[in-house]
Formats: sequence, C-alpha cells, structure tokens
Amino acid sequence: MSVAVSHVATRGVVFVHSTPTALCPHVEWALDAVLDSPVRLEWTNQPIAPGLVRGEVSWSGPQGTGARLASALRGWEHLRYEITEDPSPGADGSRWSHTPSLGIHHTWTSANGDGMVAEDRLRSALAASGGNPEAFRGEMAELLGTAWDQELEPFRCAGDGATVRWLHRVS
Repeated sequence: MSVAVSHVATRGVVFVHSTPTALCPHVEWALDAVLDSPVRLEWTNQPIAPGLVRGEVSWSGPQGTGARLASALRGWEHLRYEITEDPSPGADGSRWSHTPSLGIHHTWTSANGDGMVAEDRLRSALAASGGNPEAFRGEMAELLGTAWDQELEPFRCAGDGATVRWLHRVS
C-alpha cells in the first residue's frame, strides 16, 4: 500500500515549553526523523520550572507535517509542547497541545490562529449537553482545549522573546 505525499507546502512551529535536559537529544532526533533534516534547538532554562528547559523551532514542509511531528512526540512523560501548522491551500491550520497530565489535544485553527470547531462536533456537544447551558459550556471547553490552554499559558509566557529558527524539509 502506498501513501500519498502532499506536495502543498506549509509551515509551522514546534514549541517545547518544558522538558528535562535528558530528553533534549531525543526530542531533536524525533524532529530530525520527521523533517528529514538535522534539528538543533537552542535550549534555554524554563523560568517557571527550575531544572527544565524550553526551545522552539519553525519548520516548513508538506501538509500533514504538523500531525507527524505531534505523533513523534506524543505520549512522552515530562514533555509539554505545542505544534502549529499554518493553513494552506485545501487544508485548515492545526494546533496540537500536549501536557503530561492531560495528554494530547488537537484543534483546527483559522488564519488568525483562533480555534475552530466543526459543525458535527458542535452538534455532538449540543446533544451531549442535553440542552443544559452549563453542560454545553463544559463540552465546548473540552472541544476548544481550555484545560490545555490553562496549563500551558504560564509556560508560553515564560518563553516570550525567545529566538526562533526556520527549518525546511527537503521533498
């Protein structure tokens, strides 16, 4: 069985918000494998989590690269990260968020980065809430990844002003 490879280019960013230093080379190797290019992040101390480091790298590649990057890092304990993939012709943007306590969350994103919820997911949330407004708010919070945002926000702010390097995947 062959897998179709998209030739439509897109780009995004891998934000490693916190990781123990022992995982740094493993994170880089995982990114290397997906991007088919050497990846070296500039690791800096994570100010709100002593003993942990943070790093980020921008990437470019075919559509679906963000999902492959998220899969490569998925499930690693002690790793907080977000991966973005910008919208491109024929594809919405995406964001994958991961925390040790919550696991991974995916949301589609608009051109300005807002989370989007598909119609079928909205209908499902409405049905699951049984018309109860509080239950519907809870369903929407789950769909939008509110718990992930709340856990990651302090780590995001601690990384403001960090440098970003661009990596390009060779197709």
